[in-house]
Amino acid sequence: MRVADITSRAHPLWLAYILHRMSGLGLALFLPFHFWILSLALTDSARLDGFLAFAEIGAVKLAEFGLVFLLAVHMFGGLRLMALEWLPWTPPQKTLAAGATAVSFLIATLFLMQAV
Repeated sequence: MRVADITSRAHPLWLAYILHRMSGLGLALFLPFHFWILSLALTDSARLDGFLAFAEIGAVKLAEFGLVFLLAVHMFGGLRLMALEWLPWTPPQKTLAAGATAVSFLIATLFLMQAV
C-alpha cells in the first residue's frame, strides 16, 4: 500500500490524522485556561483553593481523564507521524495507529483510576 492509496476518509489512517489534529486543538484550547489557573496561585490563593475544591467533583475527574487521553493520543500520534516520515513505509501503519490509541486509552484509564 502506498500513501497515495489512502483516499477514503473512512480509512483508519485518516481517522488517526483527524484524532491527532483534534487532540492538538483540544490541548491548545486548554492551555490558556491552565495558565490562568496556575496564575491564581500567585495572585488569588483563595480562588485557587476554591477551584481545587471544585476539581474534586467526579465530573471534573472524568474531564481530566479526557485531557490525559488527548495528551497521550497527541504524543503517540506525533511519534507515529515521525516514524512515518523518517522510517520506510510499511503496511502495519494502521496497526501502529490503533496501538497508539489503545496505549493512550490505557494511560488515561490508569490516571483516572489513581485520581478516583
